[in-house]
Amino acid sequence: MSEGLFDVPGDAAPAEHTIESVVRRDAGAPLAVRMRPVSLDEVVGQQHLLGPGSPLRRLIEGSGAASVLLYGPPGTGKTTLASLISQSTGRRFEALSALSAGVKEVRAVIDVARRRLTAGEQTVLFIDEVHRFSKTQQDALLAAVENRIVLLVGATTENPSFSVVSPLLSRSLVLQLQSLTEADIRLVLERAIGDERGLNGEYKVTDAALDHLVRIAGGDARRALTALEASAESSLDGTVDVDLVEASIDKAAVRYDRAGDQHYDVISAFIKSIRGSDVDAALHYLARMLSAGEDPRFIARRLMIHASEDIGMADPTALQTAAAAAQVVQLVGLPEGRLALAQATIHLATAPKSGAVIGAIGAAMADVAAGKAGAVPPHLRDGHYAGAAMLGNAQGYKYPHDNPDGVLAQQYPPDELVGVDYYHPTDHGVERDIQARVGRLRRIVRGIRAGKRG
Repeated sequence: MSEGLFDVPGDAAPAEHTIESVVRRDAGAPLAVRMRPVSLDEVVGQQHLLGPGSPLRRLIEGSGAASVLLYGPPGTGKTTLASLISQSTGRRFEALSALSAGVKEVRAVIDVARRRLTAGEQTVLFIDEVHRFSKTQQDALLAAVENRIVLLVGATTENPSFSVVSPLLSRSLVLQLQSLTEADIRLVLERAIGDERGLNGEYKVTDAALDHLVRIAGGDARRALTALEASAESSLDGTVDVDLVEASIDKAAVRYDRAGDQHYDVISAFIKSIRGSDVDAALHYLARMLSAGEDPRFIARRLMIHASEDIGMADPTALQTAAAAAQVVQLVGLPEGRLALAQATIHLATAPKSGAVIGAIGAAMADVAAGKAGAVPPHLRDGHYAGAAMLGNAQGYKYPHDNPDGVLAQQYPPDELVGVDYYHPTDHGVERDIQARVGRLRRIVRGIRAGKRG
């Protein structure tokens, strides 16, 4: 189990055992396992899915019967919610991982579930990383899900719309879990520090260490608890500070405050390194932000802005790469999403640079702000209403596609702006070709006005 809130302990534990019985029996289990919520009240985060009367709450409270696909980043509670669904009404809990189970294992579980059902006992089948199941494996589940031989709870970090077959998708509720907030992670850690199932108040964790644990968790409760446990096990005097956390998880502390100056300094250095075409420095600052727990969506947004602001038409594919990286981050999350961010960073840092796009829109908006917004030329106005022709609207408009070259002489801007150039292509990258083309187009379109400048 790699995608639930905390991993199920040991392969030897019978899958149908409830979490509560496992925790009581195995006090030596990892901290992340011992602190797994055993009731709905202990679940942290996901309140958008757990409101009164919501499908997930009804399922957990035993009044729902629909199969569900839990979609979200690691460490957000998918396995926990599956187990709570199981124990709410005493259903048997069976767990399979798509990494190791095949069609044979799926059918064996369904056969057992069918026999249990004849005795009046329903089975919850939890499949971790269900998106890794092949179409054949997913198809093997269809009849059992449709006939409610099993109540399927699938966990996936990938959008099920793209990774789960349509028939199975249509038979299940798709519920998207969100990354835990910093406040959620802090609550999980504080509970583990004091709870008898956790550290039982035997360790003093400094505020700075707690802040650092929250940052490096990246919204993943399991990661936070694993780091806390490793730090506590390394403490010789019962104190856990930042230095101990750093040494215990073999990761240097990143002096970075997402709400402070370092947040702005590092992102500024990141963008300026890309603008300056220093790919190595850019990767350093990217790693620094990711290591400190910066929101990857924030990094992706800045990459998309930079792709237009400092590269633009010198490499039109830069924006496509940045937008694709943002989509990967949204669909996959961390840690895998860092690869897409790194790829986009490398692409943008090594791309030819141009500030022509931001210069063009800036100059155009400055003219509009200065009041240079004259009347739209009559031949460009809308002519699709009664009386438009009487007003002279759309009269004399020349349709460019009627010309063999697809471009012809015609006035497009208001009178006040005829001949004004906003876009000034550079001779970098693709803009070298665009520069020559823009010059030719302006000469054709402006006709006798080609030499006029604003």
